[in-house]
Amino acid sequence: MAIHTVMMGDNLWGISIAYGVPIATIKTVNGLVSDRLVPGLNLYIPDQVLPERYYQIKPGDTYWKLSQQFQTSIQAIMTANPSVNPNALPIGLRIRIPTPQKYPMQTLVFFDALTGAPYLETLNDLADSITYLAIFTYSFTSEGELLTIDDDLILQRAKALNIKTLLVISNYENRMFSPVLANVVLQDAARRKTLVQSLVKKVKEKGYAGVSIDFEFVPADRRNDFTTFLKELKQALGNLILQLNAHAKSSDMPTNRLVGFLDYKATGEVVDIVSVMTIDYGYAIGPPDPIAPVWWIEQVLMYATGEINRRKVMMAMSLYGYDWTVPREANAKMVSNQDAQNGALSGWIPIQYNPIAQAPNYSYNLMNKEHIVWFEDIKSITAKYKQMEAYNLLGSTYWRLRFLFPQNWAYVKKNIAVIK
Repeated sequence: MAIHTVMMGDNLWGISIAYGVPIATIKTVNGLVSDRLVPGLNLYIPDQVLPERYYQIKPGDTYWKLSQQFQTSIQAIMTANPSVNPNALPIGLRIRIPTPQKYPMQTLVFFDALTGAPYLETLNDLADSITYLAIFTYSFTSEGELLTIDDDLILQRAKALNIKTLLVISNYENRMFSPVLANVVLQDAARRKTLVQSLVKKVKEKGYAGVSIDFEFVPADRRNDFTTFLKELKQALGNLILQLNAHAKSSDMPTNRLVGFLDYKATGEVVDIVSVMTIDYGYAIGPPDPIAPVWWIEQVLMYATGEINRRKVMMAMSLYGYDWTVPREANAKMVSNQDAQNGALSGWIPIQYNPIAQAPNYSYNLMNKEHIVWFEDIKSITAKYKQMEAYNLLGSTYWRLRFLFPQNWAYVKKNIAVIK
């Protein structure tokens, strides 16, 4: 895999000749809708070289040991890391290792059953890259009774494609997360029991592989009750999967209105998978910011893996970006990474790359209003997959299927052995 950063004067014909890759292939794998390029655009270039692994040096490691472990050569490792002295490998250093052994991991993709029907065909194309499809979202009443959705069609399609499905349950009410709904059910043992029983019955009836918990804005004083709910649900589910979506944090913050109810350590001991939502540093109602700067992800993963078994941890990857108006007049518009990229191309707008956040961005003016766009591209996600592997995580989650990002799925196909 190669990444080509477009410079002034580049064109697809010249890039095609330089890499020996057809123009049509470059356009398809990068989601390009025309031949137009702008400086700063990062292009995924398919090639025939070995996949790359990312490894964090441990005590006792040598290039010879690593070459044996990854079925590669010492020379290949040295070539991939020209600035590293192989005779003095610093503990904690992250290096690149070309190897035929792809990184084995699980993936979880969210499908919005409320709006996602037009995107079923996308599932066909990505089936081999998906372990779990989490179907958003069931909810519940204030008495703990389950509110169902029409999920038959997507369940049939997922089963035909050999994709395990998870029933997403959330405190979703009137198209937003309700702290009141979560509070009234979690604090009452009888209502929790009703919800648990309803969930288990529906999961078994529909053939789901388990449950995905997406509770948000739960009052911080329901922290112990939330953990109790997870314990009760896991006990009732037995060998079925219980997966928790947890907002990212780099310390406990037990009174925080967003993350206070999440006891990473206690919940991590209960559930099978914890998906840390490393995709909301920049968000719709905040100022223009990178969606997931790598320095922030590093802080979050360091804390999360200190509290939770890292082989239970999934890291969220963003398939979308945001387009903010400055000064902000309304919430930022959520756009797919492909649309964000092509928006820059259609307007002949150069793309900047922030080396600290390791994220692309650009700005433009429309009707005398300044816009700032942050999104992800092949260069930024490569940095994030490097973090994921360095921490030896279980895998990655993606919100959500409807957001097109062909560069990401090309990376996964090339470098990842998705566990089914």
